[in-house]
Amino acid sequence: IINLDKLDYCASLKNLETISEKQNYKFIQGDICEPHFIKLLFETEKIDIVLHFAAQTHVDLSFWRTLEFTYVNVYGTHVLVTAAYEASVEKFIYVSTDEVYGGSLDEEFDEASPKRPTNPYASSKAAAECFVQSYWERYQFPVVITRSSNVYGPHQYPEKVIPKFISLLHQNRKCCIHGSGLQRRNFLYATDVVEAFLTVLKKGKPGEIYNIGTNFEMSIVQLAKELIHLMKKTTSESEMEHWVDYVKDRPTNDLRYPMNSEKMHNLGWRPKVPWKEGIKKTIEWYRDNFHNWKNAEKALEPFPIFHEACI
Repeated sequence: IINLDKLDYCASLKNLETISEKQNYKFIQGDICEPHFIKLLFETEKIDIVLHFAAQTHVDLSFWRTLEFTYVNVYGTHVLVTAAYEASVEKFIYVSTDEVYGGSLDEEFDEASPKRPTNPYASSKAAAECFVQSYWERYQFPVVITRSSNVYGPHQYPEKVIPKFISLLHQNRKCCIHGSGLQRRNFLYATDVVEAFLTVLKKGKPGEIYNIGTNFEMSIVQLAKELIHLMKKTTSESEMEHWVDYVKDRPTNDLRYPMNSEKMHNLGWRPKVPWKEGIKKTIEWYRDNFHNWKNAEKALEPFPIFHEACI
């Protein structure tokens, strides 16, 4: 297993300590946006399967760094899928997002639903999907696209909402909620998503798209109150409000991303980790490991503080 990562601001090698000494594993620092390096990597490492997770993923940041998101997520994907095709890999899995569908209040999205992204991050992922899919249409190159709900769990950089709220509460600071907080999100625990990718790796059909979703849904204000209840041991509405700070909303903020994941269910996958179990493990992990990232404090601001690595 070759783990390629450019070690951007949100990366931490501490996340890899438990596997770094394994004989069948190698870490390589590098950038998917460098075609010559990527071509050489495929030639020297004899790679036969690609799981492409590499991306700029923070929606808030995408409004201020639109060109960088386009460059990394679209151009980088184009570089990677081209090199994989030229190396005749057996399967290329592109990890996309439920956000490519845009928001919906009631319509449930299946894999054939049109893409209507509403933010720069989702737009860049949707555009990258088109490049990946074109290699199947043109060359019958065995690509598979996945679109998953929000993932949470240990090791996630704390700019994302669940680790951000947990970390703020650990420091006795308020949860910062964008706008009304009524936006609803579906949350999948990390190990469930890993099982989904392994299922797609083994059983996913070339040229197909698979939604990796869950029926578990919660509004952002509900999420904050749930964490306050678990971490501050209070059920009082007035006490809960003390731990919440409403801030200006992001430029666009979709209300829901309801997905139908029947295709994945037909492959034998369903999420297994209950919310109460997953969130408990996540709260415990951040209590002990928040400082795995040197710049973790910056991630807790209501809106992004720009990092030198992003310029």
